[in-house]
Amino acid sequence: MTFALQIADLSKSFGGVPAADGVSLEVAAGERRLIIGPNGAGKTTLFNLITGDLRPDHGSIRLFGEEVAHLPTHRRVHRGMARTYQIITLFPRDTLAHNVVLALLGLSPARWNAVRPLARRGDLYEKARRVLASVALEHLAERPLAAVSYGEKRRVEIAMALAQEPRLLLLDEPLAGLSQEERQTVQSLLARIPAGITVILIEHDMDTALALAEQITLLHYGRVILQGSRSEVVADPRTREVYLG
Repeated sequence: MTFALQIADLSKSFGGVPAADGVSLEVAAGERRLIIGPNGAGKTTLFNLITGDLRPDHGSIRLFGEEVAHLPTHRRVHRGMARTYQIITLFPRDTLAHNVVLALLGLSPARWNAVRPLARRGDLYEKARRVLASVALEHLAERPLAAVSYGEKRRVEIAMALAQEPRLLLLDEPLAGLSQEERQTVQSLLARIPAGITVILIEHDMDTALALAEQITLLHYGRVILQGSRSEVVADPRTREVYLG
């Protein structure tokens, strides 16, 4: 079996309080993995360790077989990792197309060309429009991000991550704050992510998340309490005790 992500004994503490406490897990290439747990369980901390936004105190992170725990974030991105954030981190005064172009530029050799103005990179803007079309937002390509709805901002963020053609995609609560209609739209978008992309999802909307995930990892106080298939984790009394109440 080929693994997209292998984590072994990953730990991180803040002021002596463990946020990740010996976390170990393996995610197969192409898998849809759901990370659940109550607030403060360490879910976003785990994502930040995987992406390099935080340095672990100790432990191993292997991306498609390569140890990356020592690599900075941009080096991990160049090896096929992309993510979204729980709090949207986009450029509100720029257009949707320009936001996507910036995501494309991050992996393009053109980012080192300080002579050619970005506005003249028609190829990047054309690709950005195609990316926006994939999330049904091409008609808003020239609109400032601040002028679109919260749900549309979420779709732009997912589009920016997909524009980088990742092999591993980390989604941190992509349905948070959305209306029921917006949730259905984003759920449909997530279901259409190509099967070759491995997806790891943090989500509190269990009905939606369970429909997308194949395997589930339950975290509590920074530790892995339980891992298994949807039916195994939902039926386990530890899930009801720790997460479902």
